[in-house]
Amino acid sequence: MYDSEDDYDSDEEPEFLSEEDMEFLSDHQQDAALGQKTKQSVWGVIDKAKLVHVQDQSLAAVQGILGCSRDTARKLLTYFQWDKEALFGTLADRSEEAVYQAAGVTSKSQEATADVVTSGDIECGCCFSDVPVTEATTMECGHAYCNDCWHQHFKVQISEGNSRRLLCMAVKCGAICDDRQVRKLLQQESSLLDKYEQKLLDSYIEDNKSVKWCPSVPHCGCAIQVDGDLQCEPVCQCGLKFCFQCGLDPHSPCTCEMWKQWQRKCSDDSETANWLNTNTKPCPKCQNQVEKNGGCNLVVCRCGQAFCWLCGASTGRSHTWETISGHSCGRYKEDADKKINEAQRNLQRYMHYNGRWEAHVASQKLETKQVDEIKEKIVELEDNGTELKDYTWLSQALQQLFCARRILGNTYVSAFYFFGNDMFQDEITPEQNDINKRLFEDQQACLEFEVERLSKLIETPVHDMDNKIRFEVINSTANVDKRLVKLFELIENDLLAKIVHSSQSIAPYKGESTLHSSTPQESSTFTAVVASSSEDSDAVPPSLPAHATASEGQRHIHPPAAERLLGSEKRARRL
Repeated sequence: MYDSEDDYDSDEEPEFLSEEDMEFLSDHQQDAALGQKTKQSVWGVIDKAKLVHVQDQSLAAVQGILGCSRDTARKLLTYFQWDKEALFGTLADRSEEAVYQAAGVTSKSQEATADVVTSGDIECGCCFSDVPVTEATTMECGHAYCNDCWHQHFKVQISEGNSRRLLCMAVKCGAICDDRQVRKLLQQESSLLDKYEQKLLDSYIEDNKSVKWCPSVPHCGCAIQVDGDLQCEPVCQCGLKFCFQCGLDPHSPCTCEMWKQWQRKCSDDSETANWLNTNTKPCPKCQNQVEKNGGCNLVVCRCGQAFCWLCGASTGRSHTWETISGHSCGRYKEDADKKINEAQRNLQRYMHYNGRWEAHVASQKLETKQVDEIKEKIVELEDNGTELKDYTWLSQALQQLFCARRILGNTYVSAFYFFGNDMFQDEITPEQNDINKRLFEDQQACLEFEVERLSKLIETPVHDMDNKIRFEVINSTANVDKRLVKLFELIENDLLAKIVHSSQSIAPYKGESTLHSSTPQESSTFTAVVASSSEDSDAVPPSLPAHATASEGQRHIHPPAAERLLGSEKRARRL
């Protein structure tokens, strides 16, 4: 963690790798390990205890610049979805009066409100009763109603989920009621007041495009705030990694739209259903699905019922190639066969890519079971007093394998939609699509080879873990990272870059974070994590206050390798 947002881009160089290990890293990994800055996404974990402080900071920033009250700052930020830049930019382009009216700070009504009455009785504009002025409340917009009417109005609005914008009851007013007055009127109903206060607090998350609740089930109570590119895959402190844009499981190099469609296909088996609907017809007698195995339009079900393939109606058996006796619904059309062949082709494509995606998902689940085995292996190697003293390279290799295996599986999903699908048929010519497909499959094959090689090396028995195996594991880890970089460059520069009319994008890959990211520390604001890779790691950055500090002049030191596997273990439980 960091003490403030200004500390995100610290120039400190965490000492994660020895000079000996650096020889086996790719250029990409060496640059990251040495602290050279690349384009980054920064996200923070906001828990319940820090939410109030983070919201207060935003309110104070607006108050300091505009010189307005806290209540006005809240109304403005809620309207602009807590985007301070959008607020200040709009105020620079438009008049303050127009902005304040749109945000509900001032009334839109053209009626002249009466002067505030300080004594005697006033007439409530809602129930039309004369009440003492002490039993009525006047909002900042100037409209006054009796306290009972205000109370009932607030009660209904809060119950309907309008706590963040409790509007004045006056017709066409549009002003939001003063927070101080609302709290005063609701002070006798603690449950309703608590709900109102909580909704105001949650507004910082629910109305803020750069902040989202962690989608964990059961909910961990934390939210993620992203600074920079919102297309990333942050990790919550509960251990859950997810896509910030769509809230689903991490799916890069698939776009969010690809992943949503793929999940629907997997859940309802839509390709199979599509093929059955196109390639079979229900028998009009027994309702079983019947497939036509010839060119004749007269089809006979196993139950003995004959029917017309074109319209599905029951018929007799007397027929020719062109007509059915006593039945006329048109001649046989070749378009029907074309439609059937297209459905068969789509089904075969789906089964091909789905089978390989499921195979890698199954491999990943099996490899997560290796966490405990690797921990035991590291402990045994360290206790045996072998020539190797540091086994961090082994835990890093396992984390890289987890990350690469998931990405490799998702490449088959992205290939399903990039090549031979209707998603981008208007964007890419068939010739260019064929070239892209060959380039993609070459990179995919290279990555698959390196992933399987690394998986085999990690499974090396304990008694064979010598310096030679160490070099091979480190080299294979670096090669996997390099292959991932090349694959993502191909997708971003050669595939997505040529799609003009679609705004789809993926979370970029920039290297395994365990090779170069710093360990978060406790912050008075919120937990900050530098996403020097959006595909940085499937493991949770371990919480190691005893080993990690950020004070000036100190360097980050790794804990024992076995401790570093705790993060991977959390991720394994999620799978």
